[in-house]
Amino acid sequence: MDQRSIKLPGMRKEIFRMVRDEAVALLARSPVVHLATTDATGVPVLRTVHAVVIDGALAFHGAPAGEKMEAMGRPVVISAEETVAVIPSYFFDPELACPATTYYRSVQVHGSLEIVEDRHAKARVLAALMHKYQPEGGHVPITADDPRYRKQVEGILIVRVALERLDGKGKLGQNRRPEELARVLEQLWRRGLPGDPAAIEALRRANPSTPTPAFLRAPPGARLSCALTPDDLDGALALLVDEYWNVAVPRAAIARALLHSGAWVGAHDEGGRLIATARALGDAGKFAKLYDVAVAPDWRGRGLGRALVRLLLDHPLVRDARTVHLRTRDAQRFYADFG
Repeated sequence: MDQRSIKLPGMRKEIFRMVRDEAVALLARSPVVHLATTDATGVPVLRTVHAVVIDGALAFHGAPAGEKMEAMGRPVVISAEETVAVIPSYFFDPELACPATTYYRSVQVHGSLEIVEDRHAKARVLAALMHKYQPEGGHVPITADDPRYRKQVEGILIVRVALERLDGKGKLGQNRRPEELARVLEQLWRRGLPGDPAAIEALRRANPSTPTPAFLRAPPGARLSCALTPDDLDGALALLVDEYWNVAVPRAAIARALLHSGAWVGAHDEGGRLIATARALGDAGKFAKLYDVAVAPDWRGRGLGRALVRLLLDHPLVRDARTVHLRTRDAQRFYADFG
Protein backbone atom coordinates (compact mmCIF):
# COMPACT_ATOMS: atom_id res chain seq x y z
CA MET A 1 0.00 0.00 0.00
CA ASP A 2 1.15 3.54 -0.59
CA GLN A 3 0.15 6.41 1.64
CA ARG A 4 -2.46 8.04 -0.62
CA SER A 5 -5.92 7.63 0.81
CA ILE A 6 -9.50 8.36 -0.04
CA LYS A 7 -12.24 9.19 2.39
CA LEU A 8 -15.76 8.04 1.66
CA PRO A 9 -18.72 10.11 2.88
CA GLY A 10 -19.46 9.50 6.54
CA MET A 11 -16.34 7.38 7.09
CA ARG A 12 -12.98 7.89 8.69
CA LYS A 13 -9.87 7.35 6.57
CA GLU A 14 -9.93 3.60 6.38
CA ILE A 15 -9.76 2.77 2.66
CA PHE A 16 -6.40 3.28 1.00
CA ARG A 17 -5.42 3.09 -2.64
CA MET A 18 -3.16 0.25 -3.69
CA VAL A 19 -0.09 0.84 -5.79
CA ARG A 20 -0.52 -0.37 -9.37
CA ASP A 21 1.65 -3.48 -9.04
CA GLU A 22 -0.40 -4.68 -6.05
CA ALA A 23 -3.66 -4.10 -7.91
CA VAL A 24 -2.44 -5.99 -10.98
CA ALA A 25 -1.21 -8.85 -8.77
CA LEU A 26 -4.66 -9.09 -7.16
CA LEU A 27 -6.27 -9.34 -10.58
CA ALA A 28 -3.78 -11.98 -11.67
CA ARG A 29 -4.32 -14.27 -8.69
CA SER A 30 -8.10 -13.93 -8.48
CA PRO A 31 -9.79 -17.25 -9.39
CA VAL A 32 -12.50 -15.33 -11.26
CA VAL A 33 -13.36 -11.72 -12.08
CA HIS A 34 -16.74 -10.03 -12.45
CA LEU A 35 -17.60 -8.22 -15.68
CA ALA A 36 -20.34 -5.59 -15.81
CA THR A 37 -21.64 -3.98 -19.00
CA THR A 38 -24.96 -3.43 -20.80
CA ASP A 39 -26.77 -5.22 -23.62
CA ALA A 40 -27.99 -3.61 -26.85
CA THR A 41 -31.05 -2.16 -25.07
CA GLY A 42 -29.08 -0.71 -22.16
CA VAL A 43 -30.04 -3.41 -19.67
CA PRO A 44 -27.21 -4.11 -17.19
CA VAL A 45 -25.34 -7.39 -17.64
CA LEU A 46 -23.13 -8.97 -14.96
CA ARG A 47 -21.05 -12.06 -15.67
CA THR A 48 -18.30 -14.04 -13.95
CA VAL A 49 -15.35 -15.04 -16.14
CA HIS A 50 -12.01 -16.82 -15.87
CA ALA A 51 -9.32 -14.37 -16.90
CA VAL A 52 -5.56 -13.83 -17.02
CA VAL A 53 -3.34 -10.78 -16.95
CA ILE A 54 -1.18 -10.78 -20.09
CA ASP A 55 0.32 -8.24 -22.51
CA GLY A 56 -0.87 -5.28 -20.41
CA ALA A 57 -4.48 -6.38 -20.38
CA LEU A 58 -6.98 -8.66 -18.72
CA ALA A 59 -8.00 -11.33 -21.23
CA PHE A 60 -10.52 -14.15 -21.35
CA HIS A 61 -12.16 -16.40 -23.94
CA GLY A 62 -15.70 -17.06 -25.07
CA ALA A 63 -17.93 -18.20 -27.91
CA PRO A 64 -17.74 -16.17 -31.16
CA ALA A 65 -21.44 -15.30 -30.77
CA GLY A 66 -23.58 -14.11 -27.88
CA GLU A 67 -23.39 -11.51 -25.12
CA LYS A 68 -19.65 -10.90 -25.30
CA MET A 69 -19.77 -10.22 -29.04
CA GLU A 70 -22.74 -7.90 -28.59
CA ALA A 71 -20.85 -5.95 -25.92
CA MET A 72 -17.79 -5.20 -28.07
CA GLY A 73 -16.78 -1.57 -27.90
CA ARG A 74 -19.12 -0.78 -25.00
CA PRO A 75 -17.82 0.48 -21.65
CA VAL A 76 -17.22 -2.28 -19.12
CA VAL A 77 -16.16 -2.52 -15.50
CA ILE A 78 -14.25 -5.58 -14.28
CA SER A 79 -13.78 -6.19 -10.58
CA ALA A 80 -12.07 -8.64 -8.27
CA GLU A 81 -11.83 -8.79 -4.51
CA GLU A 82 -10.49 -10.89 -1.67
CA THR A 83 -11.46 -10.97 2.00
CA VAL A 84 -8.50 -10.76 4.36
CA ALA A 85 -10.44 -11.14 7.62
CA VAL A 86 -13.93 -10.66 9.03
CA ILE A 87 -13.53 -8.65 12.25
CA PRO A 88 -16.27 -9.13 14.87
CA SER A 89 -17.59 -6.20 16.86
CA TYR A 90 -16.36 -7.56 20.22
CA PHE A 91 -12.76 -7.10 19.11
CA PHE A 92 -13.38 -3.40 19.78
CA ASP A 93 -16.45 -3.12 22.01
CA PRO A 94 -17.98 -5.63 24.47
CA GLU A 95 -21.56 -4.56 23.71
CA LEU A 96 -22.07 -2.55 20.52
CA ALA A 97 -22.40 -4.21 17.13
CA CYS A 98 -21.28 -1.10 15.22
CA PRO A 99 -17.52 -1.83 15.13
CA ALA A 100 -17.95 -5.09 13.19
CA THR A 101 -16.12 -4.81 9.87
CA THR A 102 -14.33 -6.66 7.10
CA TYR A 103 -10.74 -6.17 6.00
CA TYR A 104 -10.35 -6.68 2.27
CA ARG A 105 -8.58 -5.81 -0.97
CA SER A 106 -10.41 -4.95 -4.20
CA VAL A 107 -9.62 -3.74 -7.71
CA GLN A 108 -11.63 -2.37 -10.62
CA VAL A 109 -10.71 -1.97 -14.27
CA HIS A 110 -12.62 0.50 -16.47
CA GLY A 111 -12.39 0.21 -20.24
CA SER A 112 -13.99 -1.44 -23.24
CA LEU A 113 -13.96 -4.92 -24.69
CA GLU A 114 -11.60 -5.50 -27.62
CA ILE A 115 -11.35 -8.58 -29.81
CA VAL A 116 -7.90 -10.12 -30.11
CA GLU A 117 -7.43 -10.96 -33.79
CA ASP A 118 -3.79 -12.04 -34.02
CA ARG A 119 -3.63 -15.82 -33.70
CA HIS A 120 -0.29 -15.76 -31.92
CA ALA A 121 -1.66 -13.36 -29.32
CA LYS A 122 -4.76 -15.56 -28.96
CA ALA A 123 -2.59 -18.62 -28.42
CA ARG A 124 -0.61 -16.79 -25.71
CA VAL A 125 -3.84 -16.01 -23.85
CA LEU A 126 -5.03 -19.61 -24.08
CA ALA A 127 -1.64 -20.90 -22.91
CA ALA A 128 -1.73 -18.45 -19.99
CA LEU A 129 -5.23 -19.62 -19.04
CA MET A 130 -4.03 -23.23 -19.02
CA HIS A 131 -1.02 -22.31 -16.90
CA LYS A 132 -3.23 -20.49 -14.38
CA TYR A 133 -5.98 -23.09 -14.09
CA GLN A 134 -3.99 -26.24 -14.85
CA PRO A 135 -0.50 -25.40 -13.55
CA GLU A 136 0.48 -29.05 -13.28
CA GLY A 137 0.60 -29.29 -17.09
CA GLY A 138 -0.48 -32.64 -18.52
CA HIS A 139 -1.09 -31.28 -22.02
CA VAL A 140 0.80 -30.27 -25.13
CA PRO A 141 1.59 -26.53 -24.87
CA ILE A 142 -0.71 -24.35 -26.95
CA THR A 143 0.92 -22.54 -29.88
CA ALA A 144 -0.64 -20.84 -32.88
CA ASP A 145 1.23 -23.02 -35.37
CA ASP A 146 0.60 -26.41 -33.80
CA PRO A 147 -1.79 -28.23 -36.17
CA ARG A 148 -3.51 -29.81 -33.17
CA TYR A 149 -4.61 -26.37 -31.96
CA ARG A 150 -4.70 -24.15 -35.04
CA LYS A 151 -8.40 -24.62 -35.80
CA GLN A 152 -9.42 -24.10 -32.18
CA VAL A 153 -7.23 -21.00 -31.82
CA GLU A 154 -8.65 -19.44 -34.97
CA GLY A 155 -12.25 -20.26 -34.05
CA ILE A 156 -12.38 -19.14 -30.44
CA LEU A 157 -13.19 -15.61 -29.29
CA ILE A 158 -10.48 -13.93 -27.21
CA VAL A 159 -11.38 -10.64 -25.57
CA ARG A 160 -9.13 -8.17 -23.76
CA VAL A 161 -9.57 -5.06 -21.62
CA ALA A 162 -6.50 -2.82 -21.37
CA LEU A 163 -5.28 -2.15 -17.83
CA GLU A 164 -5.02 1.59 -18.36
CA ARG A 165 -7.74 2.66 -15.91
CA LEU A 166 -7.01 0.57 -12.86
CA ASP A 167 -8.20 1.37 -9.35
CA GLY A 168 -7.12 -0.79 -6.41
CA LYS A 169 -8.26 -0.22 -2.84
CA GLY A 170 -7.63 -1.90 0.46
CA LYS A 171 -9.15 -1.75 3.91
CA LEU A 172 -6.62 -3.29 6.28
CA GLY A 173 -7.05 -1.45 9.55
CA GLN A 174 -5.19 1.71 8.51
CA ASN A 175 -7.71 3.84 10.39
CA ARG A 176 -6.79 2.19 13.70
CA ARG A 177 -4.15 3.46 16.08
CA PRO A 178 -1.08 1.18 16.23
CA GLU A 179 -1.92 -0.05 19.71
CA GLU A 180 -5.52 -0.82 18.65
CA LEU A 181 -4.31 -2.82 15.67
CA ALA A 182 -1.85 -4.70 17.85
CA ARG A 183 -4.81 -5.86 19.94
CA VAL A 184 -6.60 -6.96 16.76
CA LEU A 185 -3.58 -9.10 15.89
CA GLU A 186 -3.66 -10.69 19.33
CA GLN A 187 -7.39 -11.39 19.05
CA LEU A 188 -7.06 -12.88 15.56
CA TRP A 189 -4.34 -15.19 16.89
CA ARG A 190 -6.49 -16.29 19.81
CA ARG A 191 -9.56 -16.76 17.58
CA GLY A 192 -7.49 -18.94 15.29
CA LEU A 193 -9.73 -19.44 12.27
CA PRO A 194 -7.94 -21.07 9.31
CA GLY A 195 -7.22 -17.76 7.57
CA ASP A 196 -6.35 -15.73 10.66
CA PRO A 197 -2.55 -16.29 10.70
CA ALA A 198 -2.29 -15.12 7.08
CA ALA A 199 -4.54 -12.15 7.91
CA ILE A 200 -2.21 -11.19 10.75
CA GLU A 201 0.74 -11.04 8.37
CA ALA A 202 -1.26 -9.05 5.79
CA LEU A 203 -2.20 -6.47 8.45
CA ARG A 204 1.40 -6.23 9.66
CA ARG A 205 2.67 -5.59 6.13
CA ALA A 206 0.03 -2.91 5.54
CA ASN A 207 0.69 -1.24 8.91
CA PRO A 208 4.44 -1.46 9.63
CA SER A 209 4.24 0.86 12.65
CA THR A 210 2.05 -1.65 14.54
CA PRO A 211 3.82 -2.89 17.70
CA THR A 212 4.89 -6.52 17.57
CA PRO A 213 2.41 -8.62 19.57
CA ALA A 214 3.77 -10.80 22.35
CA PHE A 215 3.31 -14.08 20.47
CA LEU A 216 5.58 -12.81 17.66
CA ARG A 217 8.43 -11.44 19.75
CA ALA A 218 11.82 -12.59 18.52
CA PRO A 219 15.51 -11.99 19.28
CA PRO A 220 16.82 -8.59 18.14
CA GLY A 221 17.27 -8.41 14.38
CA ALA A 222 14.75 -11.16 13.63
CA ARG A 223 11.08 -10.88 12.70
CA LEU A 224 8.83 -13.87 13.36
CA SER A 225 6.03 -14.67 10.91
CA CYS A 226 3.04 -16.82 11.84
CA ALA A 227 2.18 -17.56 8.19
CA LEU A 228 4.82 -17.96 5.50
CA THR A 229 3.83 -17.71 1.83
CA PRO A 230 4.94 -19.25 -1.48
CA ASP A 231 7.34 -16.30 -1.77
CA ASP A 232 9.26 -17.86 1.13
CA LEU A 233 9.56 -21.26 -0.53
CA ASP A 234 13.06 -20.89 -1.97
CA GLY A 235 14.40 -19.59 1.33
CA ALA A 236 12.83 -22.46 3.25
CA LEU A 237 14.20 -25.03 0.83
CA ALA A 238 17.68 -23.57 1.22
CA LEU A 239 17.41 -24.21 4.96
CA LEU A 240 15.95 -27.71 4.65
CA VAL A 241 17.28 -29.65 1.68
CA ASP A 242 20.61 -30.54 3.35
CA GLU A 243 19.19 -31.46 6.76
CA TYR A 244 19.69 -35.14 7.65
CA TRP A 245 15.98 -35.98 7.65
CA ASN A 246 15.59 -34.66 4.09
CA VAL A 247 18.68 -36.20 2.47
CA ALA A 248 16.68 -38.76 0.49
CA VAL A 249 13.65 -36.50 -0.09
CA PRO A 250 13.34 -34.79 -3.50
CA ARG A 251 13.33 -31.00 -3.41
CA ALA A 252 9.89 -30.93 -5.06
CA ALA A 253 8.46 -33.18 -2.34
CA ILE A 254 9.78 -30.89 0.40
CA ALA A 255 8.21 -27.92 -1.40
CA ARG A 256 4.82 -29.64 -1.63
CA ALA A 257 4.96 -30.56 2.05
CA LEU A 258 5.62 -26.95 3.03
CA LEU A 259 2.84 -25.56 0.85
CA HIS A 260 0.30 -28.11 2.09
CA SER A 261 1.05 -27.77 5.79
CA GLY A 262 -1.70 -26.40 7.98
CA ALA A 263 0.82 -24.37 9.95
CA TRP A 264 3.98 -22.91 8.41
CA VAL A 265 5.88 -20.34 10.45
CA GLY A 266 9.30 -18.75 10.17
CA ALA A 267 11.49 -15.73 10.68
CA HIS A 268 13.28 -13.16 8.51
CA ASP A 269 16.28 -10.98 9.26
CA GLU A 270 16.28 -7.21 8.80
CA GLY A 271 17.23 -7.61 5.15
CA GLY A 272 14.26 -9.88 4.42
CA ARG A 273 16.22 -13.16 4.26
CA LEU A 274 14.36 -16.19 5.61
CA ILE A 275 16.45 -17.40 8.55
CA ALA A 276 14.13 -19.97 10.15
CA THR A 277 11.26 -22.23 9.16
CA ALA A 278 9.01 -24.80 10.85
CA ARG A 279 5.74 -26.45 10.02
CA ALA A 280 3.07 -28.65 11.59
CA LEU A 281 0.17 -30.87 10.65
CA GLY A 282 -2.80 -31.49 12.89
CA ASP A 283 -6.53 -31.52 13.42
CA ALA A 284 -6.73 -28.49 15.77
CA GLY A 285 -8.13 -30.63 18.54
CA LYS A 286 -6.57 -34.03 19.22
CA PHE A 287 -3.37 -34.52 17.31
CA ALA A 288 -0.44 -32.51 15.93
CA LYS A 289 3.02 -33.27 14.61
CA LEU A 290 5.94 -30.89 14.10
CA TYR A 291 8.18 -31.14 11.04
CA ASP A 292 11.09 -29.41 9.33
CA VAL A 293 12.29 -27.12 12.10
CA ALA A 294 15.42 -25.37 10.83
CA VAL A 295 17.38 -22.24 11.71
CA ALA A 296 20.12 -20.66 9.59
CA PRO A 297 23.59 -21.56 10.98
CA ASP A 298 24.52 -17.92 11.68
CA TRP A 299 21.39 -17.54 13.81
CA ARG A 300 21.75 -20.62 15.99
CA GLY A 301 22.40 -20.13 19.69
CA ARG A 302 20.62 -16.76 19.77
CA GLY A 303 17.20 -17.89 21.00
CA LEU A 304 15.52 -17.87 17.60
CA GLY A 305 14.86 -21.61 17.57
CA ARG A 306 13.09 -21.41 20.92
CA ALA A 307 10.97 -18.48 19.76
CA LEU A 308 10.11 -20.37 16.57
CA VAL A 309 9.04 -23.58 18.30
CA ARG A 310 7.12 -21.63 20.93
CA LEU A 311 5.20 -19.88 18.13
CA LEU A 312 4.49 -23.18 16.37
CA LEU A 313 3.24 -24.84 19.55
CA ASP A 314 0.92 -21.87 20.10
CA HIS A 315 -0.41 -21.98 16.53
CA PRO A 316 -4.21 -22.52 16.37
CA LEU A 317 -3.66 -25.83 14.60
CA VAL A 318 -1.46 -27.12 17.43
CA ARG A 319 -2.23 -25.36 20.70
CA ASP A 320 -5.24 -27.47 21.73
CA ALA A 321 -3.87 -30.83 20.60
CA ARG A 322 -3.85 -33.48 23.33
CA THR A 323 -0.72 -35.04 21.82
CA VAL A 324 2.08 -33.32 19.90
CA HIS A 325 4.65 -35.52 18.16
CA LEU A 326 8.06 -34.90 16.62
CA ARG A 327 11.10 -36.98 15.72
CA THR A 328 14.72 -35.93 16.22
CA ARG A 329 18.04 -37.71 16.62
CA ASP A 330 20.14 -34.82 17.91
CA ALA A 331 17.94 -32.19 19.62
CA GLN A 332 16.30 -34.10 22.48
CA ARG A 333 17.61 -31.69 25.09
CA PHE A 334 16.33 -28.68 23.12
CA TYR A 335 12.80 -30.07 22.80
CA ALA A 336 12.71 -31.39 26.38
CA ASP A 337 12.40 -27.79 27.59
CA PHE A 338 9.02 -27.63 25.81
CA GLY A 339 7.74 -30.73 27.58
